Parts: sequence; structure tokens; C-alpha cells
Amino acid sequence: MIASDFSFIIPVFNRPEEIRELLESFGALESPKTFEIVIIEDGSTLDSKRIVDQFKDTLKISYYAKENTGPGHSRNYGMERAKGRYFIILDSDCILPPAYLTAVISKLNSQYVDGFGGPDAAKDTFTDLQKAINFSMTSYMTTGGVRGGDISIENYEPRSFNMGISKEAFQSTGGFGRIHPGEDPDLSIRLKEMGYHLHLIPEAFVFHKRRISLKSFYTQVNKFGQARPILNKWHPQSKRLAYWFPTVFTIGFIFSVLLVIIGFYGVLILYGLYFLVAMIGAFRTSNSINVSFLVLPAIAIQFFGYGLGFLKATLKLGLSSKNETSLFPNLFFRAQ
Repeated sequence: MIASDFSFIIPVFNRPEEIRELLESFGALESPKTFEIVIIEDGSTLDSKRIVDQFKDTLKISYYAKENTGPGHSRNYGMERAKGRYFIILDSDCILPPAYLTAVISKLNSQYVDGFGGPDAAKDTFTDLQKAINFSMTSYMTTGGVRGGDISIENYEPRSFNMGISKEAFQSTGGFGRIHPGEDPDLSIRLKEMGYHLHLIPEAFVFHKRRISLKSFYTQVNKFGQARPILNKWHPQSKRLAYWFPTVFTIGFIFSVLLVIIGFYGVLILYGLYFLVAMIGAFRTSNSINVSFLVLPAIAIQFFGYGLGFLKATLKLGLSSKNETSLFPNLFFRAQ
């Protein structure tokens, strides 16, 4: 495969300055600039057209503005209009390292697959909070394996911040569904069910900026937790005990605090040791004391947010006769 075979699909919602940074990183790619970039403005009130126009002389860009229908439908919208035979989907808050497309082309030329994913990482210039959240989301000490920190190369389930899919596979599956978040593992599972092979390309990583506060981080991971039981219902074969880990972690921590009341400190000490090791790991990664301390609330929010969301959704699905779209309207965009 060559660079001109690829169309980059990027939905954007009220993030023009992030699009500027991403487009600047496209200009620094080592591969020939023969690829196509498709930007879909998903009902933004602060659009990025002016920014995009500044790059049209140096990059091949198609820009579409439409009403807000969510990231999944917006990606489908872009892929339906793209001219490449292989699509690479990125979040607008990502930045590409220079060797990104070279790594993708090398992998697909040596071992072609109809879908791939890559990891995400923190850039040196990111804020301490962004680095702490990145550590929480990607470390082996949490649940980072699902984002590309896993040693499993085959049968990886790509995430849509950094995901490749062939035009053939997109057309066969119909692309992303209405659920959000959770649209990317849903598509990955459906691809595997249809016999397509998916791989992790460790070298094809992106810098994921995540312009979020701890409060919005909680909202995000809580929705992730709510979405997973729905995916388990749709795809029973995808269930894993590991998905219960944040819930067990959360309940265990609450019980460890209650045990202190009766004078038993053993379990809480174990939690303390876990967080201490996490802090050391974050310091070794970032070489920053501030980041190592910010990792404490980031990991706690990730586990508590996801764990409580997962438990809530599991109970609601198990106890109610209503369907998931009625029970969780905030997780579904309207049908198109």
C-alpha cells in the first residue's frame, strides 16, 4: 500500500485549535502527502473551517459541515464520501508523530489486515493533568491493555481515537452504530464476527491530548462503564471477568474504609500500597512529582466512575424489561 490509498476520517465538535495542531502534525509526516484528510464538522457552534482553509494549499482536505449526529454517524458520513480504499479514523484531539503513516504502511504491506488499532501516548508538552490521565488510561496497572498497551497483537479491538478499517470492511458492516461511547468496540466485535482480522500496530501510536478536567473525566469513564454491559448484551461472547475489575475495586475500597471503623486496617493498607506503586510508576514515566500525585485522583476517578457506571447498567438491564435505548437515552444518538 502507498500513502495515496488512505483517507483520514476526523469528526470534530467545537475544537478548531485542536484541528490546527492535528493538521500541523500531518504536514510533518515522513510519508508523501498524497493521502486524503476528511474532516466532518458535527454540528459545531465554533467551527474549524477557517483553520482548515489555511492548510488546503499543503494538504489534500475535504471539509463537510452537518447537523450534530454524534461521532459514530459522523465517521460513517466521512467514510461514505472518502476516496481512499483504506480509512484511518482519528479523534480531533490527537497529534501524529512523524513516523505514524510509515508504520501503518509497513505493517499492512507485510501482513495485510482489514482493521487495525494503535496505542495513545502523552507528549512532553502536555499538561501534568493530561499526562496523569494518560497514565491512568494506558498503564498496565489500571486497564490500559484495551488501549494498545496490551502484548496481544492479533484480535485486538481498535478504539476510534486511532483506528484503521478497509473500505470493504466498512461497507460490509455498515460502520459505526448509534451508541456513544461504545461504538468502537461494537464495530470491532462485529468485524471479528464477520471473519475480518484485526491487529494492533504498536508503532502506529498517536499523542492523545484529552482537553478534559477531572470532572469531565469522571463523566467520560462513567459512560464507558454504562456502555459495556450493553455491549455484553449485544455480543455475549465478548464478556470478560476483567470488565468487573473496576467495580470490585470500588466496592472493595468502600469496605476497606468501613473496616477501619472496627479497627481493621489491613485491606486499606493494601490499597495504599497499590496507589504508592502507581505513583512510582507515573514518576518513572513522566519524571514529574506533580504528575505522580495527580495520578492518584485520576486512577480513583477512572475506577470509581467506570465501576459504578458498569454496576448501574448491569442492574438496570437485569431488572428492567425496557430496552437499552429507553434505559440509557444519553448513550444513543437518534437514528439517521
